[in-house]
Amino acid sequence: KNVTVSHSIIGIRSRIESNVVIENSMLMGADYYESAAEREAALAQGIPPVGIGENSHISRAIIDKNARVGRNVKIINKDHVQEAERVEQGFCIKDGIVVVLKDGQIPNDTII
Repeated sequence: KNVTVSHSIIGIRSRIESNVVIENSMLMGADYYESAAEREAALAQGIPPVGIGENSHISRAIIDKNARVGRNVKIINKDHVQEAERVEQGFCIKDGIVVVLKDGQIPNDTII
């Protein structure tokens, strides 16, 4: 799968696709496993499946339970923002740490 994880905690039932880098982060995992049929149905509706999509990079972040992070997503706080409330977009930033909210959805190709 070519996944790199460093200085991070990966919670139970976390699904991480290929070519993902996770560093200095915490993934809370999921409350349930999403079946192949449920994953396909989500993708058909343009919703990322539960977990971390392929070719994504997560650094200094907390990914809460059941979060859906799409493909080619960069959660790296590129603008070095200290505080931001973006609940409608599925995340917030506290003390420079990006927090993807429980059941939050981050679409494909998003850069935070």
